[in-house]
Amino acid sequence: MDWFWVIVVVVLLAACIKVVNQYERGVVLTLGRFTGVRQPGLQLLIPFIQTMRRVDIRSTPIDVPKQEVITKDNVTVNIDAVVYFRVIDSEKAVLETVNYTYATSQFAQAALRDVAGAAEMDELLTNRESMSEKIKEIVDSETSVWGIDVENVKIQNIELPQDMKRAMAKQAEAERERRAKIIAAEGEAMSAEKLGQAADIIAAHPVALQLRNLQTLTEIAVEKNSTIVFPAQLLDTVQQLKGFVQSEVKK
Repeated sequence: MDWFWVIVVVVLLAACIKVVNQYERGVVLTLGRFTGVRQPGLQLLIPFIQTMRRVDIRSTPIDVPKQEVITKDNVTVNIDAVVYFRVIDSEKAVLETVNYTYATSQFAQAALRDVAGAAEMDELLTNRESMSEKIKEIVDSETSVWGIDVENVKIQNIELPQDMKRAMAKQAEAERERRAKIIAAEGEAMSAEKLGQAADIIAAHPVALQLRNLQTLTEIAVEKNSTIVFPAQLLDTVQQLKGFVQSEVKK
């Protein structure tokens, strides 16, 4: 009989003494009625009369399963996301919903389908941040009645059909070719402009052309492995250049 009472005492103590971790809050029900939220530490309960449910108040990530969505421009895409939320009111989280994690996940799925279905494919691909913010606002407004604060929502993967991927690749290639042709045309235009300016300068100063010819001959002769043949009039040009230099010196 002594062992029997020892076991009874141990069972009663186990039912009375509860430990709430630092990252938890304990929601206490007394005969089925909410009577308070216990803070971290050692807590005493009345056996068989009071019960306590622990609520984790840490930031919790949940994966939003892949959703098949038809965008506004009738493109079928598969999208998944991740939601980060935190319990800020333990009482509401326990009393207002059966499973706040599952309920938040369901709202996130519905919001993801609604936001993606109202956007065009290009907008969905280029504005992920704004799409994620819209989903966050929708889910946060719905789950706030459960004491849930949605901290962040991130769209992770957007899968496109294979034919759409090929079409986008062709579009990108055509865009690159267009830019290359524009750059080449701009280069030709700039080259023609500079050549025109050079022609105007040579026309105003004929000696400049002869100087250019002499510079070209100098560059060719650097290798010393070529035989250079030039017309006899080039000698006259040299004489003219010499006379021009002398006249400039006399001035």
